[in-house]
Amino acid sequence: MPPAPTAVDPALQRRLGVDLFNRVWTILELDERTPEQVDELVHAAHASAYHWRQVGAPENFARSEWQCSRVYAVLERPEPALHHARRCLELCEQHDIGDWDLGFAYEALARAHALDGDGAGTRRWLAQAEEQAGRIAAADDREHLVAELATITRPSD
Repeated sequence: MPPAPTAVDPALQRRLGVDLFNRVWTILELDERTPEQVDELVHAAHASAYHWRQVGAPENFARSEWQCSRVYAVLERPEPALHHARRCLELCEQHDIGDWDLGFAYEALARAHALDGDGAGTRRWLAQAEEQAGRIAAADDREHLVAELATITRPSD
């Protein structure tokens, strides 16, 4: 087994997790990305997830998996998008995480299945996400989820 990485100050790890998470959003919001920005996008998402795994709570782990799934969905890579969406849901279920985190786990699964061309999977997870949206306590979180669900390509069959 390789040696553990050098210990990093928890406050620094938290800061890196936050900063990298936000950097991912900056790059995702670009209309076009260079190949170098695509590389940075993938690496920053995974680096953020790594740092959150060191110092965060299960909600941070789930959100990191969700962000990795979104990155791969934007890059039109269904297999890793599905993998990270499934991990997000597993973490929500394992740690009894509900509210908007669970809704976005379902959203990630619907988006990844739509990208993969799986109409039945898309419909299943959209229905779960829409149902969960009704359970979200904060109106702005609920509206954000509903808005994101509207961006998923619905199956025509």
